Amino acid sequence: MAKCFITGKKKSFGNTRSHAMNASRRDWKANLQKVRILVDGKPKRVWVSARALKSGKVKRV
Repeated sequence: MAKCFITGKKKSFGNTRSHAMNASRRDWKANLQKVRILVDGKPKRVWVSARALKSGKVKRV
């Protein structure tokens, strides 16, 4: 399963509820993008969340 290299975000689980309040399991996937960043001075392709990219926590190479 993919996980954000910076923030550690991954998919979360829960229930979706119908109008009759019937529960069925589902998952919410994090908005992860595969990008090249510098890791220990070398470019590496990793999964990064869109929020980490937008906030400037990581710099693309």
